[in-house]
Amino acid sequence: MNDLSFNALEKLVADLGDIPVVTDQKVVRRRSRDFFWYSPVLNEQLDGKSADLIVAPRDEKDIVRTAAACARHRVPITVRAGGTGNYGQAVPLKGGVLLDVTALNGIEWVKPGLIRVGAGAKLNAIDTELQPQGWELRMHPSTKRTATIGGFVAGGSGGIGSVTYGGLREGGNILAARIVTVEEEPRIIELRGDAAQKVNRAYGTTGIITALEMPLAPAWRWIDVLVAFDDFMEAAAFGYELALADGIVKKLLSPITWPLPSYFGALRPSCPEGASILIAMIAEPSLESFKSLLGGRGKITLEMPTDDSRGQVPLYEYTWNHTTLQVLKSDRSVTYLQCLYPDDRPMEKVRQMRELFADEVLQHLEFIRFGGRVTCSALPVVRYSNADRLNEIISLHEERGVYIANPHVFTVEDGSRYKRADADQLGFKREVDPHGLLNPGKMRSFVTPRP
Repeated sequence: MNDLSFNALEKLVADLGDIPVVTDQKVVRRRSRDFFWYSPVLNEQLDGKSADLIVAPRDEKDIVRTAAACARHRVPITVRAGGTGNYGQAVPLKGGVLLDVTALNGIEWVKPGLIRVGAGAKLNAIDTELQPQGWELRMHPSTKRTATIGGFVAGGSGGIGSVTYGGLREGGNILAARIVTVEEEPRIIELRGDAAQKVNRAYGTTGIITALEMPLAPAWRWIDVLVAFDDFMEAAAFGYELALADGIVKKLLSPITWPLPSYFGALRPSCPEGASILIAMIAEPSLESFKSLLGGRGKITLEMPTDDSRGQVPLYEYTWNHTTLQVLKSDRSVTYLQCLYPDDRPMEKVRQMRELFADEVLQHLEFIRFGGRVTCSALPVVRYSNADRLNEIISLHEERGVYIANPHVFTVEDGSRYKRADADQLGFKREVDPHGLLNPGKMRSFVTPRP
């Protein structure tokens, strides 16, 4: 039991009526975890944190009833879906209810270039439904096959597709969000346009998302391509040139330094010993132009249509934070960072960081658009020694103009390169969660009002 008495939980469950609940503590503890163990710092801080029970609403009406009951009994709520986050976004710090929204997975409608869908729908399932109609989601994380659209919006920032469309924060990448407030009489609010950013990457602290409207992209036949280079900076330079080539349609450009490809399991035969690689997803009609731009600078060692059906491993599951996961499968002594390079001189800064840290920080870039300009983010694999050295590495990046979104903290503010909560999100939380019950402890700036 956490901060709640057995009596309080009994009253809450009685109030919920026929809404499904899970009280088996083994199941509750298991479902209260995400991938925070990527970070040795968070692994110490969050290990053992758990909800008291799981509530599994069947529809939005059940969510409204649950929100009302939790408000009446002052029981915390942490919303959970796929649980694929990396820094404890969905780990309850104060016990209470783990709200499993995966039953809200229906597609309400699809229009040309638009979809309205339940927050619990898996990203892969959404694309499977859309592709026969010639559409797909604009972007998705490397956890596409297990992550949900609500979890991506509430905890993510971008991913595969961001080289073309930027991140979720860019205008037009989230069209609307429907949320439920946590009050004795919950309200249902429709956030449209820029207002929908109030729930983006807020870790579920600013309302319970029940549905989202998202823009779509044309569903190309994507080709997975792996190119091997003798030198990492050659791979990075080609990736940057390709990212700037607007006429070549792409979805993913990921330069990865050796020895990281040596950890890539089934992909290992396509990764020559000692070679750095570029992983790319190229629209089939652009493949000839891609090869022409490449010229003789690297060797294509793999070329095949993207296949993320059951039993297959698409190339994107070796990129973004799956790169870190591939290494952690056999070496739990490493961790990672999340970097954003300045768009005016990204290659200069990449070279500088490479020279500064040598083999301690193993480079892995992801080309993206940020504020309309091409640059690269990075998720380098760090050979971890201790927390002090990790913080020193972070400071050395920031002192040289490379922004860090720290993945070794669990609050909205500290995990942002701005080191603060957006004012609209903070103010909105006060409006929709007056008792401070939504994922308490994750928005450091929020002060729970006195009773």
